[in-house]
Amino acid sequence: MGFVVEQPGVLTTVQDGGRFGYERFGMSPSGPMDLTSFEIANLLVGNRREESALEMTILGPTLRFTAANVVAVTGAPLKPKLNGEDCPMNRAFPVSAGDELALGAVQGGCRSYIAFAGGLDVPEIMGSRCTALQNKVGGFQGRRLAKGDAIGFRSPAAALPHMERRHVERQVETAPLREIRVVLGPQEDRFTREGIDTFLTGVYTVTKDFDRMGCRLEGPVIAHREDGNIISDGMVTGAIQVPTAGQPIIMLAERQTVGGYTKIATVITADLPAVGQCKAGDQIRFRAVEVEEAHRLLRQQEEELKALEAAIHAPEPAAKAPRCYRATVNGLTFTITLTECDD
Repeated sequence: MGFVVEQPGVLTTVQDGGRFGYERFGMSPSGPMDLTSFEIANLLVGNRREESALEMTILGPTLRFTAANVVAVTGAPLKPKLNGEDCPMNRAFPVSAGDELALGAVQGGCRSYIAFAGGLDVPEIMGSRCTALQNKVGGFQGRRLAKGDAIGFRSPAAALPHMERRHVERQVETAPLREIRVVLGPQEDRFTREGIDTFLTGVYTVTKDFDRMGCRLEGPVIAHREDGNIISDGMVTGAIQVPTAGQPIIMLAERQTVGGYTKIATVITADLPAVGQCKAGDQIRFRAVEVEEAHRLLRQQEEELKALEAAIHAPEPAAKAPRCYRATVNGLTFTITLTECDD
């Protein structure tokens, strides 16, 4: 047993670290739009970072638990309520059978996550439990969650050690104007110098045409040398296509595996979560960095996650042995034991 969906929210799906190795068959990797928030949620409840969890968009679901477990909510800020009482974000907390958790609407950003100790009991397809909505594969029947859906836990835990350590002070990027770092290429030579300057100095607005597949932007026209068409080639998450009309499109978790438009740049991996938290009306400004800088930022992000995991699982400090002293006063011998204690 696990939970029953009382209200599904706007777009709630099962995600895990992603489905890799099948792009030659047209299968996108899918996975979370904000990988960092997703991995933190899993770390807080003692899971592997890539374990299955729920991704929520704009408005979270209401879940009724049918088994006890430990859960954590991260990502875009919202106000979870457990049985009508406020409960924390970015902190693991226990739930019991019969409890109702209402996630509510985000207060900024776009996507939030809830992880469950032990993961979710959904089928593993092509090595992954994530939902690929475009392919209608994985997760819960290859679709978003609906009212009445029931999902079990694989290995629930009614309690976890070191609960007092299972929290993190963190806020996701929710500013209406965000700077997104990119590495230019692979087809930057198909654009004029003025076109590249426009791309790097202009401000682009997220349109209503955005989803897990991609994010269409609107702003200053980016000029090509000829047009925006190329022979279709491979696609990566974060690639920024610019069709002939000159308006950029950022390809995201459920992107197609190949594409026939020129790609002016690619969002660095460390900044993909900030793009995943964008919603219609938010604005983006791009800044070019070198590959070495992109690698440094990704290593820094990895070190922060490892530090969180280490802090949660650090061993208890060894107890200090008491010190014994013997004193003789006026022919009488006294034994004194001193034990150190924390203030």
